[in-house]
Amino acid sequence: MSKHKIKYICSNCGFESLKWQGKCPHCEEWNTFSEEFVEAKKLPKKQKVKEENIYKLSEVNSHDDIRITTGIAEFDRVLGGGLILGSVVLVGGDPGIGKSTLVMQAASSTKAKVLYVTGEESVKQINLRAKRLKVNEENIFILSETDVDIITSAIDKVKPEVVIIDSIQTMQKPDFENAPGTVTK
Repeated sequence: MSKHKIKYICSNCGFESLKWQGKCPHCEEWNTFSEEFVEAKKLPKKQKVKEENIYKLSEVNSHDDIRITTGIAEFDRVLGGGLILGSVVLVGGDPGIGKSTLVMQAASSTKAKVLYVTGEESVKQINLRAKRLKVNEENIFILSETDVDIITSAIDKVKPEVVIIDSIQTMQKPDFENAPGTVTK
């Protein structure tokens, strides 16, 4: 037997919410939410680990690491010599501290093909920053998007060596009802 979830939809503008609200935050009309039942999607079965995917640490060869240097000496030093293929680096800090500027400069200094995905700024804003920083624009492709499915499609099309997501809390997967940036199962 499948479980049902409840969502509330504004009859005036179609805004959806997981809880009832007196006033619609989108169209600002009062008492327009109606309850709707949504059938929950079945989750895939949990997979088991394959024994061949478990390694003894002393037997792992790490001498052949291919690193992409960013050309920013201190940034590369913090990364242990540059970006490792297949790795994920999270750059954090207070708003306005320069995270986007730093990653744009790093993207420009690499010889790698880069896909810069922005969820907060327009393509024009990214272009203005690049011009201000006088970055090498030839190896950088820009996508203004928050839908993970569209982003993965762009990655398949561009085939970049480096993908920059600016910023991760704006990303969403339409299949899930969670708000962008929240943790999902």
